[in-house]
Amino acid sequence: MIKLTKSIIFLLLCLIIGCKDEPKTNGINQSKTIQPDTQKAKTSDKLPFIWEGSNIYFLLTDRFKNGDPANDEALKRTKETGKLRGFEGGDIKGIIQKINDGYFKALGVNVIWFSPIVEQIHGSVDEGTGNTYAFHGYWTKDWTKIDPNFGTYKELKELVDTAHKNDIRILMDVVMNHTGPVTEQDPVWPDSWVRTSPQCTYKDYESTIHCTLVKNLPDIKTENNENVELPEALINKWKAEGRLEIELAEIDVFFTKTRLKRSPKNYIIKWLTDYVRELGIDGYRVDTVKHIKEDAWSVLAKQAKLAFLEWKSKNPDKILDDNEFFMLGELYGYGIDGKRYYDFGDRKVDYFAYGFNNMINFQFKYDANQLDYEKLFSKYSKALYTHLIGKGITNYISSHDDGKPFDKKRNKTYESATKLLLTPGISQIYYGDEIARPLIIDETKGDATLRSNMNWDMIDNKDTKRLLRHWQKLGVFRKNHPAVGAGKHRMISQKPYVFSRKYHKNGISDKVVIGLGLPMGEKIIKINSIFPEGAILIDKYSGKEVTVSNDSVMIDSEYEIALLTVKK
Repeated sequence: MIKLTKSIIFLLLCLIIGCKDEPKTNGINQSKTIQPDTQKAKTSDKLPFIWEGSNIYFLLTDRFKNGDPANDEALKRTKETGKLRGFEGGDIKGIIQKINDGYFKALGVNVIWFSPIVEQIHGSVDEGTGNTYAFHGYWTKDWTKIDPNFGTYKELKELVDTAHKNDIRILMDVVMNHTGPVTEQDPVWPDSWVRTSPQCTYKDYESTIHCTLVKNLPDIKTENNENVELPEALINKWKAEGRLEIELAEIDVFFTKTRLKRSPKNYIIKWLTDYVRELGIDGYRVDTVKHIKEDAWSVLAKQAKLAFLEWKSKNPDKILDDNEFFMLGELYGYGIDGKRYYDFGDRKVDYFAYGFNNMINFQFKYDANQLDYEKLFSKYSKALYTHLIGKGITNYISSHDDGKPFDKKRNKTYESATKLLLTPGISQIYYGDEIARPLIIDETKGDATLRSNMNWDMIDNKDTKRLLRHWQKLGVFRKNHPAVGAGKHRMISQKPYVFSRKYHKNGISDKVVIGLGLPMGEKIIKINSIFPEGAILIDKYSGKEVTVSNDSVMIDSEYEIALLTVKK
């Protein structure tokens, strides 16, 4: 007896009554190939930028790309250092070059966060890890000037303008908690400005704030609300550089306009917000949040938002969207399980109530290791739509100062991309995650092993290209679909694992269906009525086009991933 499959029956019917449609298998349209997302971008697919679902690329300015070798020894910081503890040549021009090359666009990056580029201390220190210069940018000498090793103010303006022309926002990394260490070339600031002891013990609120993070890192007295004089060393520096009168006049204008006290924190706030009102910086990544009294952050956030509005009013032709200035905080130790609060032991503080839109989530690497995809995704979606409503978190798998990243040996590079880029919340790629930049460098001490030069020499390697392509496909899908990072998660089927994400807010609607761990070759994916019958969908991972039939689609691809969205 001949066994009639659905396919044979369909063909027989076609011979009898004729068929206009393409043959179907199991009642589901077979797929045909179209160009993948990163190869054929459509302006009609573009949805408004949503911070909550953005894709951030974090890089160390000195380690990413050397665009101008002429500035490598700008301040003669040439003493022998410990391995990877001196300036390596990366600069602002290097970032501009990679934006123009389309590197970030191909990776689906819509926000760039680079390490601080204000002028750093000129000298070096050795605290047991080898002689070290301020290549990382967190040892400020002068908030009002760009460090010549990184470039010039003109180049920073070009960077912001170039990023904006490519629909990329800029997060400026800002430090308000401390100056740089004291060296022969870098005298300590006055007592009215800084404390040099005691060192923080982190036992409670007081011993976390009114103290120095480490030895020889003067702590700004941000709690001081009284008027103070400018440091004499800073006055002399500006005078020698021929800009004393300009700086003093601008300070007078700021304090007259804001009516703020001329306190240490308010001077720094003036200097930081200048970059916003003059260049259109889109947001801050704020360093050491828990080490400053929370009310100081409210002042910074308010003044930054006003500065952003001022820039927009003067540059109407350069406005990207209606978003307010964005504040991302580094509240060390904060995790998504902590609700909205950080617990000092003797006090809980909700920093979201003091101007912050988002906090870096130090918990993600643990959750990514311990939870399967569904438990991970549903946990983060629930948190974002319950206790973090209107706020958010930023997830990462590696960073510049986390000695225990998700995949230190780079053995789980594909899983790293899939979990990071598909988990609800903001994703933060650390430079080189996408091409497996080594995180273990021989002969380094401390966090230097996390801060190697970008491995551009590996970019043409066959395996590197394949890995990069995976990051690019997921990254572009996230960028084009705010539902991925900011939408509500819902599982459609456990086996094969398929889920949906829906986003609807402020008149913006987006929805996607994603499958992971799918069989290679032909695979049936339930849609769960996310898309209507007859809708033409595109799998942005394989580039296949399919039609919804019987609330399902069939995709014939060599991949275990499917990224489905409606064809526009």
